[in-house]
Amino acid sequence: MINIAFWFFVIMTIAAALMVVLSKNLVYAAIALLVTLLGLAAMYVLLWSDFLAGTQVMIYIGGILTLLLFGMMLTHKITSVRISPTNVQRGVGALIVIAIFAGLAWMINITPWLQIHSREPQQTVHDIGILLMTDFLLPFEVASVLLLGALIGAAVLARKES
Repeated sequence: MINIAFWFFVIMTIAAALMVVLSKNLVYAAIALLVTLLGLAAMYVLLWSDFLAGTQVMIYIGGILTLLLFGMMLTHKITSVRISPTNVQRGVGALIVIAIFAGLAWMINITPWLQIHSREPQQTVHDIGILLMTDFLLPFEVASVLLLGALIGAAVLARKES
């Protein structure tokens, strides 16, 4: 059953990612990005990585995608904006993607994978929380102050001159 769920989320994520790239409407592309990010979070859950799944939902879906949608809503005449997916470099980009995919597939096939049977991992959020509040408290606080400075700088730059 886990294989069926995995392949469902893989196909859903790839289809939504293609819709993001190929959509001509910016709002539809943002909604397809939501489905793509949810599919990634679901794959993190299937990999027993509950912290990364929660982070994916909180930061990327809750923060960045919401910011993109608010930016689109606050932009005037957003309904008339059409994105043209046609590009002169489309063929070159397709060749590069095919070359990268072929290289990755070749590396996966020649790698001698270590196969061991492991037990299901325990939840990781508690351990990460303990580490963030003990050993890595200073870098965690420095990152929060840096993000606060970026937020204040963005608000100052976005403020209209009187």
